[in-house]
Amino acid sequence: MALTRRNFIKGAVAGGAVVAGATAVSTPACARENKTMPPMAVGLLYDSTLCVGCKACVKACRDNNDTQPEFSTEEKLWDTPLDISGRTINVIKMYAEGTSDHKDQERNGFAFIKKSCMHCVDPSCVSACPVQAMRKNPESGIVSYEPADCIGCRYCVAACPFGVPQFQYDTATPRIIKCQLCRHRQAEGKIPACAEVCPTGATLFGPVTALKEEADRRRALPSESVTTFARKTVGSTDLHEKKVANYIPHIYGEREMGGTQMLLLAGVPFEKLGYPALRDRSYAASSETIQHTLYGGMILPAAVLGGLVYVAKKNVPNHHSEED
Repeated sequence: MALTRRNFIKGAVAGGAVVAGATAVSTPACARENKTMPPMAVGLLYDSTLCVGCKACVKACRDNNDTQPEFSTEEKLWDTPLDISGRTINVIKMYAEGTSDHKDQERNGFAFIKKSCMHCVDPSCVSACPVQAMRKNPESGIVSYEPADCIGCRYCVAACPFGVPQFQYDTATPRIIKCQLCRHRQAEGKIPACAEVCPTGATLFGPVTALKEEADRRRALPSESVTTFARKTVGSTDLHEKKVANYIPHIYGEREMGGTQMLLLAGVPFEKLGYPALRDRSYAASSETIQHTLYGGMILPAAVLGGLVYVAKKNVPNHHSEED
């Protein structure tokens, strides 16, 4: 049979379909599991019931990360950020309901909540970044940002389920801004500034395993009983006594999105405090499973090639007698 243009296109379409089909059969989808916590991971335990809303942590964070104050009042007398932004990487927010008479109660109560990077065990921002400007340290687990590698695509902003990475839109040389757990201070043997200055130990620094044990200890205590709380670091001898609050039976960050290295305790449901109910499986695990399924064995490229050839065939005039 003579090789005509029509026969060639028909063969190419058929070949593309065969390749795509054969690859799909030979390369079964393999779901990627959540990544696991680094054995030496460090993080923070934030206890909303201990927080008094002094915002010393916000000031210390600014001083140690060279961020500029934000004003939300006309007088502009003091730093009043309403949320994390391109200028603020740590903020204390307030929940209030009804008469707001009772601390750490959902009805007619109020509570404080910290907002900063959760340092996910399996971070979506790292998975989404096409140039590895977002990185997770394999030992400490800290999720960091390298501005020299960033191309400004803002995929990390869209990917984060907690809305943490913030882009600086008001400067000619923008960058992503987020908490990096004061890694520059840790390199000097210091602890994160927010934990260093917290007067009540509401923000506590340490190994994630020890923080989890401390969170479990607090939750197991009877409400209204008196116990000691460490300041600055878990296991510290700098202690103070306080009545135990009525904790809700949930450590936020223990399972959400595969787990995080910032753990939260509170007396008010986390949804009321601005932390969404999320599944256990990380978005990164799901998206990378889809990517590996589509691109494994060149399934998607072969299918796209077949589709392009089909479109070309539909738009090429029939020349039955044309010989090459």
